[in-house]
Amino acid sequence: MVKNKKKRKPYSERSDIGKIKSNWNKTRGLYDRGEWSGAIVRAATAVEIAANLVIREELQVNRKLEKDFVDNLLIWANGIQGKLDRLILPISKGSNKHKIFTTAKIKIASINKERNSIAHSGQFKKKSTARHIISVSKEVIEILVQQYSADFSLNAMDV
Repeated sequence: MVKNKKKRKPYSERSDIGKIKSNWNKTRGLYDRGEWSGAIVRAATAVEIAANLVIREELQVNRKLEKDFVDNLLIWANGIQGKLDRLILPISKGSNKHKIFTTAKIKIASINKERNSIAHSGQFKKKSTARHIISVSKEVIEILVQQYSADFSLNAMDV
């Protein structure tokens, strides 16, 4: 008997929200398997995709800039911190969202620091660090995405 499996949309064709949710599910799986460092990197990836969503909403949707141009800006900004400092904060200056995005700055810096210590220095992380970073990542993702999709939320993890 063959199970009727729902065919998944290829990752490259998913929306930013779809990519965030996929990465969040992967984060959960890594955490559940005790892969603390991998879970941190994947949670940080989900945060960066949330930053991409903010930038795309502001530049492509609100300001009608070309997708290719915005995609090049995303590459240029280089990472979570770069996207926040070089794009999100300057774009939002003078808006109600600016203060919200500014409050996320310290949290994003802590996520980025832990992610970079794994990716660039090969450090291994403890469960307590993964628990903290995943919790902060969830908070940041929801803060960013809810500015454009008010009902967005991620599944809570038992961390």
